[in-house]
Amino acid sequence: MDATISPGLYPLHRCKTPHLVRHAQGIHNVAGEKDPAAYSSEDYFDAHLTPLGWQQVDNLRKHVHETGLSKKVDLVIVSPLLRTMQTAVGMFGGEEYKNGIDVPPLMVANAGESGRPEISRLNCPPFVAFELCREILGGHPCDRRKSISEYQSLFPAIDFFSGKYFIESDNDVLWVADTLEKDEDVVARGMQFLNWLWTRKEKEIAVVSNGGLLYHTLSAFGHDCHPSMKTELCKDMMGSDPATTNYPGKIPSGLDLPSAEKTCRRRKCQSVSFVFRG
Repeated sequence: MDATISPGLYPLHRCKTPHLVRHAQGIHNVAGEKDPAAYSSEDYFDAHLTPLGWQQVDNLRKHVHETGLSKKVDLVIVSPLLRTMQTAVGMFGGEEYKNGIDVPPLMVANAGESGRPEISRLNCPPFVAFELCREILGGHPCDRRKSISEYQSLFPAIDFFSGKYFIESDNDVLWVADTLEKDEDVVARGMQFLNWLWTRKEKEIAVVSNGGLLYHTLSAFGHDCHPSMKTELCKDMMGSDPATTNYPGKIPSGLDLPSAEKTCRRRKCQSVSFVFRG
């Protein structure tokens, strides 16, 4: 450890633990691995999870239950894209419905060509969709969202509109076809999201988002840490000796995109926990 870097103490009440999750494998990931031009195809507009992606979600759901994380998380914040919402409700969704219970589900049956049964909202944390934690904006149709009205019919129990900065418009007004969001703008958006996260009363919050947003946001941290910690934050979000709540995902682990703009995105469902202090 560099002698110039000293440890610090922070009051517990000034700390939060965000559990950051990258979505599972989507159909655009598979197509883009074969031909990078597929990322520019409207065929993969707001891409849904693959069967392997759903297996990854099932594995991560098992992990969060075995570690007890499912009982600790007070709130789930999710990027308003189909693949991230499928990942989030698959991970943290509730128990099966019982006779006489009639509440809106987190996900209706076969949402997004999932082939999955309805997912309950019983005994699970609240879910909030938040526009600021979306994938890098522009360029690729797979990163353009559907209308919120359509999402609400698929995910009835996700909150889309109740708070400031949640969702500003029913239609996607942020994504621009011919303009890819600059790295520094992604970082600024990610930091704005984290600043908002700090205002929440919840202490343990799961954030189910996209690789590009997570990578660029985390690159803004770690400058006051040992270089090895900076590498963990910005490269794989996973150290060689991870905490019990961390989850490295399952194969395949190859890059989604060979392009320079998004080399951070990976074909695996990944979860890592941090302490966020203010």
